[in-house]
Amino acid sequence: MRFRRTLIAAMVSFTVLAGTGAAAAGAAVSDEQIAITTPPAGSKAWTQDHSLGRDLPNPAKATATEVAAFFASLTRAQQQRLVHAYPLVVGNFDGAPLALRYQANAIAMEQELATQKARAADTSLSAGDRATAAGRAGILNTLLTPGRQILAFDPRGRGLVAEVFGNLSTAQRVSVVVPGSDMDLAHFVRTDQPLKGAAGMAEALRAEEAKVSPDTSTAVIAWSGYVTPVGLGADAATARLAEAAAPRLESLLDGLKITSHPETAPSLYCHSYGSVVCGIAAPKIDAPQGVTDMVVFGSPGMDVPDAAALGTGVRLWATARNPGDWIGNVPYLEVAGLGHGADPTSTDFGSRVIASTGASGHNGYLSPGTASLRNFADIALDRYADVVCSNNNGGCISGL
Repeated sequence: MRFRRTLIAAMVSFTVLAGTGAAAAGAAVSDEQIAITTPPAGSKAWTQDHSLGRDLPNPAKATATEVAAFFASLTRAQQQRLVHAYPLVVGNFDGAPLALRYQANAIAMEQELATQKARAADTSLSAGDRATAAGRAGILNTLLTPGRQILAFDPRGRGLVAEVFGNLSTAQRVSVVVPGSDMDLAHFVRTDQPLKGAAGMAEALRAEEAKVSPDTSTAVIAWSGYVTPVGLGADAATARLAEAAAPRLESLLDGLKITSHPETAPSLYCHSYGSVVCGIAAPKIDAPQGVTDMVVFGSPGMDVPDAAALGTGVRLWATARNPGDWIGNVPYLEVAGLGHGADPTSTDFGSRVIASTGASGHNGYLSPGTASLRNFADIALDRYADVVCSNNNGGCISGL
């Protein structure tokens, strides 16, 4: 245990000293986070509900195919009863009809908003707790803006949320943004620095797709559906939270096979610690529409030795790090479960390394005008011949 703690401290210190990584990231070493691996609130009552004269699908076990078949067998009145009785269950059920999920999550967020408003006004709570509640109420108000499409919402812990930009049911191309550390409900929408929030990242990608191919219908999902590390502590140095997150990402993708019908498999855009989640999930990705394009950027490693370990269902694109990205100061190694292994942009990893010219800093890869953002859009749109490789790798489109 002493060795493990020493190694964690050494890795964090290396990051800070080698390039003032913590200062650049605006993060500090923090306490261990609790992963969310169980179904949302209301699931127990749901499984005990026999009012329809049948068993309801178990939120902990049911596949997306089973969930879709169940909801398809219900009348509209029955669907609406379940949406209002169990909004968190329906809203987080991969495979359920999209419109029902959007409706259920709006109901769940309204309920959570009322709870947080009451907490913000409760003088028996500390000033800090009231401020936190007021902040959560503010983001909920934003997410409840008419027209927003919330695909998942769970108020437990720091809060989980996923949002859809575009028409997911009719999109020809679908992309999923998997963010990294410090992402949660409070940081999902960042009006001050949009690209530090998952919603802003997804919006930037979809805007670039529209610019490149205006006639192609697209949808982008901002998926903050897992508990992320906070700061540069042990959580960021291990795969523990990513291992808990991977099944949740796999479930999302299984649901998309049923509720969306793109011409090709959804593309994954995995930022920072999100690339660890994607790396662990990759071997179980099965896309009937073809190979899934996986794009990593600002990656600390993927907890796999090379691209081949991701499986045959994934085609990996690694984004060249810009000089201002502090993640380059993190040691690309794995010792006793600490660290995330080889650098996916290294020449022997086996990825297609794409250019990021114009990008600056850890969160700048989706900035307008950057080569990375244009490459991301070209990959999402299957315009592989237009993808620009980095200077040190000329094999971006070989084998496609």
